[in-house]
Amino acid sequence: MITIFGIPNCDSVKKALKWLEAHQLAYQFHNYKKEGIDARTLDAWCTQVGWEIILNKKGTTWRALTDQEKANTVDKASAIILMQEKTSLIKRPVITKGNKVVVVGYDEAALALLNA
Repeated sequence: MITIFGIPNCDSVKKALKWLEAHQLAYQFHNYKKEGIDARTLDAWCTQVGWEIILNKKGTTWRALTDQEKANTVDKASAIILMQEKTSLIKRPVITKGNKVVVVGYDEAALALLNA
C-alpha cells in the first residue's frame, strides 16, 4: 500500500497527489496536522534515509525556531522530538510503499519507482 504523508495545502504534496492520480495508483493520505506522527515512524524513516533528509531546514518553520532549538537539533533523537512537536518541519511529501520510504519531497523520477 502506498501512503503519502504531508499536509493538504502544501504545493509539493498537491503535485504528488496529482501524479499518483494521473498514474492511477491507489494511496492513503496521512495528514500530519490532523493525525500527527509517531516517533516510531519517524525513527524508521530516519534510519532508512537519514534524519537530515527528513528534517526540512529550508522552510519557514525552521527559520522561525530559536537559535537554541536549532543548536539542540544535532542527531536523530533530537530531530525526531522536534519533528513530532512541529510537524511542519518534516519534508513533504514523504511517500512510503509498505514500510519502505520511496520518495521524500516531490521527485518524479522517484515517484516512477512506485509503478515498479
